[in-house]
Amino acid sequence: MINQKIILGSGSPRRKFLLEEMGFQLEIISLDIDESFPSEMPAEQVAVYVAEQKMKALKDKKEDTELLLTADTTVICGPDLLGKPENESHAKKMLIQLSNNVHVVNTGVVISYEGITEKLSCLTEVSFRTLSETQIEYYLKACKPFDKAGSYGIQDWIGLVGIKRINGSYTNVVGLPTDEVYQTIRKLLSYKSEMMS
Repeated sequence: MINQKIILGSGSPRRKFLLEEMGFQLEIISLDIDESFPSEMPAEQVAVYVAEQKMKALKDKKEDTELLLTADTTVICGPDLLGKPENESHAKKMLIQLSNNVHVVNTGVVISYEGITEKLSCLTEVSFRTLSETQIEYYLKACKPFDKAGSYGIQDWIGLVGIKRINGSYTNVVGLPTDEVYQTIRKLLSYKSEMMS
C-alpha cells in the first residue's frame, strides 16, 4: 500500500471512490474548464488532451511538489465521440446508439509529481445487448446518468442487465484505470526515492 496524498482535480464521485479504495488520501479540487478540443483531433486523443487542460488548471492552484492527478473519460462509438448528454432526449439518443453495438471507453489520465508528468490513455471495449425503449426510459429516470460520458455508468443498473462483455479494464469504464494509475504513481515515487538516496 502506498501512503501518499493525492490532489485530485475532478469532482467525479467514482474517481474519488476508486482512489480511496486504493488506499490514497485525497484532497479534491473541482475544476471548471473549457473541455472543447480541436475539431480535427482523432477521437482516441481527446481524453488525454482534456485531462492535460485540467492539469494546467490544477497546477495554477497547487504546487509541483504535490502529487496531482486529473482525468477525463470519453466514449467512442463508430465515428462518433459521445460526451456527457446535454439533456434527457440527448441521453436517450446516445443509449439507442449504444444498444446492440460495441463501443470503446477511453480514459485519459495525467499525473504530475516533483516536476515529472506522466500521461496515460486506457481503452476498454464494451459490448451492449439490445436495449428496449422501456429499459432505456427506466434507466434514465431511475439513475439520471447525465454527468456520464455516453449517458451510462457500467456500475449502474444498465451495466448489470445490458452489458454482455467487456474487453479490458473494468475500472477504466467506471472512470479510472486503477492498475495503470497505481503503477505510474509507484514509478513517480520511486524516482524521488532514487534522487534522495
